Amino acid sequence: MTSLIALGGFDAKGPACFLLERSGTRLLLDLGRGPDHAARPAIPPAGIGRIDAVLISHGHEDHIGALDWLDRIGRPPVFASAPVRALARNAALAQALPLESRQDIAGLTVETGPAGHAPGAVWLRIGGVGGLVYSGDYCAEGGLFAARPLPPARAAVLDCSYGAEPARLRDQRAALLAAIGSGPCLLPAPTGGRGLEIALACLAAGHEVSLCPETLRVAEVMAARPGWLAPGAAAALSTLLHRARRIGPDDPLVGVIVAGGPNCGSGLSETLGPRALAESVPILFTGHLAAGAPAADWVSEGRAQVLRWNVHPDLATLRAMLRDTGAETVLPAFAPPAARAALAAALPGPWGEQGRLAW
Repeated sequence: MTSLIALGGFDAKGPACFLLERSGTRLLLDLGRGPDHAARPAIPPAGIGRIDAVLISHGHEDHIGALDWLDRIGRPPVFASAPVRALARNAALAQALPLESRQDIAGLTVETGPAGHAPGAVWLRIGGVGGLVYSGDYCAEGGLFAARPLPPARAAVLDCSYGAEPARLRDQRAALLAAIGSGPCLLPAPTGGRGLEIALACLAAGHEVSLCPETLRVAEVMAARPGWLAPGAAAALSTLLHRARRIGPDDPLVGVIVAGGPNCGSGLSETLGPRALAESVPILFTGHLAAGAPAADWVSEGRAQVLRWNVHPDLATLRAMLRDTGAETVLPAFAPPAARAALAAALPGPWGEQGRLAW
């Protein structure tokens, strides 16, 4: 029998961590922290028994932020894609997950494919068609990072972060560009994700764009790895690198400013956010408002806006993911109970009601 237990990532937005047991092998899929209150997976100090390897879907904090707990699980090898390893600067990410590869890891066949969403993001299929497909965080609409449909598998862990959200990214893009208008605007965003997608859209719409140094570093790393980009994205990224201004903590707030730290609690946006409020520069948040960070308070006080930019599956994408995998049992990941209930009502399927699967 094969089993999967969510040590994090079920009934809440993060942290991602799933324990897969198959044919005597025990793998962890991601080992994250946060995003709310720096939450960590349910791994006690004494550990959870032998772990043969950790497979990383992508480099966001809620998927790799608990790698400092490797001692708790016996310091197994950690596998991640080349862009993730280049950007994370974490020596623990020592083993490679090549693009669209098939390899043996601890006696199991592990296949990868690009998942969009973030630099070097991959989906994983473990054990072939009779095994498990793990989408990680998935988005095929962004137009910057490469994405491929999920393969068939008997069981699946799917990114259900948005529940039954019907809105499409093309409409959200239009709404965001309309809201920016002609004046300066601060757009806090993850450096390794939608920040670059937003910057490319703003540049194409004729806006002057400023990027924080870390977002520029991500652009440079990905420009050197065009195989991980969507068709045509390498040329657009090259143009952005040529035309975007670099902004620092004391520079004037001019044009569209894309700064790291999606909730103004980290990165350059932690400094630029209060400056923007003081100078009456609009702040537009585009993702999850993490508990304990400034963004949620500013939005509730009417001092900033939220205009979502999809980086997770909408309802139509989830319908396609269910069809493509053909899974008999599915764990809906990263969705709180209300979002899971809405999804089950809008899209009947083999959704698991508990944070575990067995087949």
